[in-house]
Amino acid sequence: MLFSKGSSSSAVAPATYPFDRNSEQLTDEQAMALVALSHTVTEQQLYAAMLAEIAAVGTRVASFTTRRLMALSGIQGYSTVRRGVQGLVNKLSIERQKVAGHNGDHPPMVYLVFAPDEILARRRAVGVSIYPKALVNEHGASSLARAVHRVAGTKSLSRRETEVALCCAQGLTNAQIGSRLEVSEQTIKFHLRNIFAKFGVKRRAELVSHLLRDGGPDF
Repeated sequence: MLFSKGSSSSAVAPATYPFDRNSEQLTDEQAMALVALSHTVTEQQLYAAMLAEIAAVGTRVASFTTRRLMALSGIQGYSTVRRGVQGLVNKLSIERQKVAGHNGDHPPMVYLVFAPDEILARRRAVGVSIYPKALVNEHGASSLARAVHRVAGTKSLSRRETEVALCCAQGLTNAQIGSRLEVSEQTIKFHLRNIFAKFGVKRRAELVSHLLRDGGPDF
């Protein structure tokens, strides 16, 4: 899911943003999980490292060299890190800052790192859906909102298991999920077995019922 590169932080909306008019505000954990779903694995590693770094130094803006990001995230490869950072900029998760008075060819790489709730607000402010692009259709926004709330709050699910669970909530078959996520149908079945075990259910219909029900306790 790509976003426009020239977005300005001046359009930032309020710190939290509901999924729809009737939905509850996201918790910090749910916002983080939803943001993580929109990132690639590399992007999320970099984002988590940058977020931890600014928390440690007590500022929202920090200078990150490629080498420093490699050390913080454990990612090897300059080009991999650079692509990941650009992906975070495109997805409005971080914003590069200009350094006043610096006229050199290689200005410092200084970034403003946004909190998860701010990222979701920034995306909504420029008209970008806060749902993972591959998991949204024109019929399931309200129901999917409930499913995302519940899945995002289930810490034991991996990123891929979360995607498969949300696709199930949309009524997709194993073959359709495999096609959408570009993996084999056997891989989807493997993930579903793990998902069923983690949710304590035995079949798809029971899983979907838990994800889409209105009200009641979350997992």
